[in-house]
This record gives sequence, structure tokens and C-alpha cells, in this order.
Amino acid sequence: MYRAFLRALVLLFLLAPIARAGGIALVLSQQGGPYAEFSTALQKTLEGSNWNVVTSGTPETIELSVIRTDLVITAGAEALRQTLGRNSAQPVLATLLPRQTYEKILADAGKLRGRTSAIYLDQPPVRLAAFLRYLLPEHKRVGMLLSNETRTLYNQYKQVFSSAKLVLSGEDSDTDSSLVAALGTLLPRVDVLLAIPDSSIYKRDNIKSILVTSYRYQRPVVAFSAAFASAGALAAIYSTPTQIGNQTAELIKASGANLPLPQSPDMFAVSINRNVADALNLSVPDEATIRRAMLAEREQR
Repeated sequence: MYRAFLRALVLLFLLAPIARAGGIALVLSQQGGPYAEFSTALQKTLEGSNWNVVTSGTPETIELSVIRTDLVITAGAEALRQTLGRNSAQPVLATLLPRQTYEKILADAGKLRGRTSAIYLDQPPVRLAAFLRYLLPEHKRVGMLLSNETRTLYNQYKQVFSSAKLVLSGEDSDTDSSLVAALGTLLPRVDVLLAIPDSSIYKRDNIKSILVTSYRYQRPVVAFSAAFASAGALAAIYSTPTQIGNQTAELIKASGANLPLPQSPDMFAVSINRNVADALNLSVPDEATIRRAMLAEREQR
């Protein structure tokens, strides 16, 4: 009886799948700053798992063809662009870049999506709609500037916002010269301007014009980064590099190199510019109150 038990136990161990360790090459667009923050969070969350970062650096310092890893993680657009420009066989998980940028880089590289996936920086439309409702419950008319990068997303946003009892209006602005005119057409018919990641519109040289024009019309701007809020937007909802790093690690621990479809960030942060709220005579809740309400609503779905 005892020997039979031992034989069964040994057989069980022999048949059980062996957890294989996986090696990761982490390619950063730049050293330091948000990329270092992402890297630290990723590696800390991977501790104790079967996956670890065996090499890390910028594209110029990592030669993927001579480094044997199971997965490549890129942080930022330039890291993905240069990684796909090389003929490496490893699956690639892209992070810290907007959806439109990811899809353009893939299209330019001509890569099959089966070996490439992403965790976007973009907040999903349903989350943006919830944020607007809790931030400015009386502001129902939402405006959005559109270019070739974002025009295809408009109907999706419009449908989601309509379900949230918000009315979305869009205005095209494909060139810098058309920006102020587009704002002049859009802002009078909306209550708030929602900025989503769009490198054709929200460039460093354009931010000041957008904020000044919006303030002239007394329309608040809701943006996609803490820096944008600091520059003069009323508020921003975004995911931090640490949050993206944690999500990336959890995805790898769950899926390994069998990458799922591209996805939005799970967690988010909120910033509110109180000086702008006062200047526009707006009473808005604090960041913690808005986050709690949004998370509670998400749990109820």
C-alpha cells in the first residue's frame, strides 16, 4: 500500500508541467525618467516569478540577434520602431505609447500582429466618459479635435459617450495652421474640450495655443497627462509608468510569451489643476474622491 502510494506520488511529479524560466530583453527609448520608473516597477513585480529581465538598455546598446531571450518588451515608440526594424524572432510586447502610434509603427514595419502586442497609454472611452461625469457633472457637451491619427476612433467614442448621456462633437484639424480656426468652430458649441493622444494635434508647439484659446472661450480642457494638467488643462486622467510596469509584469506572469491582444491600461491616476478650476469658477471634486467613485463604478459592472 505504502509503495503504491510512493509510485503514484513520483508519477504525479513526473507528469506535472515544469515551470520554465523565461528571459526578457527590455528595450527603452531612453534611459532615466519615465522609462527608468517603468523598468523598476516591471522588475520588482516580476520578483519571485519564473521570468526575469536578462538585459536592459536603449536600442543602440542591445543586440537582440545575439542575446537569447524569450520575449522583448519595448518602452516608448522609438524602442518599438527600432526593435521591429531588426530581424529578431522573439515576440514583442510594446508599452508606453498610444494606440495610434503602435499601429502606425506596425504598419510601417510590415510585421504580423501575432508576434506583437501592446499595453497602450490611451484610456478606454468608457473610463474617459466616467471621468468627465464625475469631474464636471453639469458639462454634457464634449468636444474633440480630430486628425488622420484619431478620426477613425470618433464613432467609437461617440457611441460610448452617448450611452453615458454625453454629447460628443468633433472638429478636424490636420495641420497646425488650421488649429485655431478649428478651436474657434468647436469651442462655442461644447462645454469641455477632451484631449486624447494625437501627435498631429497635441504637439509641444501647439499646447499653449490650445490652452490659451480654450481659456478665452472659458472652456476647460481635460487632458491625458500630468504634464498637460500642470501646463494649464483643468484635469488629466492617465496611467503612470509604474502602473504600466506592474500591469506588464502581471501579464507576463499570466501569459508568458503567448501574448494576448493589445489592451488598455488597467489602473489610472487623476490630476486636477486647482488654479485653473478657480480661474474658470468651477467647483470640482478632489482626485481621491473621483478615483474612488470611478473604481466603485467599475466594480459594479
